[in-house]
Amino acid sequence: MNRDLIGNLAWGGGIVALALADSFARREGYIDADMVNRIVLGATGLMIAWQGNRLPKTFVPSACGREARRVAGWSMALSGLVYAALWAFAPFQVALIGGCGAIILGMAVTFGYGFWLRGRARPA
Repeated sequence: MNRDLIGNLAWGGGIVALALADSFARREGYIDADMVNRIVLGATGLMIAWQGNRLPKTFVPSACGREARRVAGWSMALSGLVYAALWAFAPFQVALIGGCGAIILGMAVTFGYGFWLRGRARPA
């Protein structure tokens, strides 16, 4: 199997196992529903950061492609870390709005930079 696929399956299985363990802990009265949401969504943010960290390390033959992957990796890694930190420390509404905003901003940076590179590469 491909190493990337194994890593992705491990993250997915880990988050599902974490959600199941949190649901059990909530049912037993150890944690409340807010904590379950925070733990699972914080883990999701860490997964996004991990994916962003791995993105520039994959091989792309063109220089523009490598440059686009570097920017995409940085924007994904930083937005994932902001998302996870907000779910760990901020009030619920701030984490919801700010976290989603961080992910959307990371995507906008990636798309904007890709379109800018595409326009720069076209002949005049």
